[in-house]
Amino acid sequence: MSNWNKVFKPIVVLCVMCIVVTGALAATNQATAPVIEEATRVAQENARKELLPDAEGFTKVDVQAENVSDVYVADNGVGAVITCTGKGYGGTITVMVAFNPDDTVKQIKITEQSETAGLGAKISTDKVFQDSFSGLPAEDFTVSDISAISGATISSKAVTAAVNAAIDAYNMIP
Repeated sequence: MSNWNKVFKPIVVLCVMCIVVTGALAATNQATAPVIEEATRVAQENARKELLPDAEGFTKVDVQAENVSDVYVADNGVGAVITCTGKGYGGTITVMVAFNPDDTVKQIKITEQSETAGLGAKISTDKVFQDSFSGLPAEDFTVSDISAISGATISSKAVTAAVNAAIDAYNMIP
């Protein structure tokens, strides 16, 4: 057998297959990226409306704060919603925090998390934990100020850190 069939032909075939697969992935990404982006935007808008149901629309405000990705103020002055993150046990936890016009936390919503099922993941479902943030003043606080989830200290601290980041951003809103 020649070197072509033993060595070079498999290399060429593999390279062609890689090029074809890469092209197919690029085309798929180009087709689906706008759809995914729009679905994410709609989900975030719905979450803001859920947190501040009396809002008559939102305006994005440019505030630069660590671990804060979005700051939106209700057009009719009923509050603000800030999207922030904290580092949990299983990865990044994304939290939306709604503020009342009287500078208190209205409520929080965990929008993304990858914490351990049955433990840290309770941050998304434990109403007592989430409600413990409601009514807190827009001032930094510690995990001892809330009803942390037993056995999920890292996750509880991550949410607390995210809410504190939101508070910092809220206090920067002009």
